[in-house]
Amino acid sequence: MSKVYTKTGDKGTTGLLTGERVRKTSARVEAYGTVDEINSALGLARANCSNQEVKEAIVKLQKLLMLIMADLASGGNKEHYVTNDHVITLEQMIDEFDAKLPPLKNFIIPGDTPGAAALDLARTVTRRAERQTLRFKEAETDAGVTEALLISLNRLSDFCFVLSRFEAESTANL
Repeated sequence: MSKVYTKTGDKGTTGLLTGERVRKTSARVEAYGTVDEINSALGLARANCSNQEVKEAIVKLQKLLMLIMADLASGGNKEHYVTNDHVITLEQMIDEFDAKLPPLKNFIIPGDTPGAAALDLARTVTRRAERQTLRFKEAETDAGVTEALLISLNRLSDFCFVLSRFEAESTANL
């Protein structure tokens, strides 16, 4: 890439992985754009977290988000990157971290630590991405949004919640 700017999006369109051009305001672009926001929020969380286990888990989530974005930007291709194996892995990771936490007895107010607060932000952005992806799937019959992708987004928000708690707990114990 010789220049950062290409000028191909100056008229309000963007290119999908297939080369197809779509409006930047399309439901598809809204969905994968919000997934991109999750990735940035997780990057902020990773930069602010103290616990190395949490940082390593965040990197794994960021790699999964790249696959989710690829699926959403694929223009309804039949090939899908996010599979049920990703859902199973997410559930295993959630269970692993959750087992190390005390039982939840009350609501959590975000902001105990910078890392935990950033993870909570990532959780809420993930919930928005899930809603936008559902709207996209409902709006376009050839959206190519799989059940595994939707479940992955749902589990991702759950995992952000658990990681936020884990980060806050581990930081409090230092």
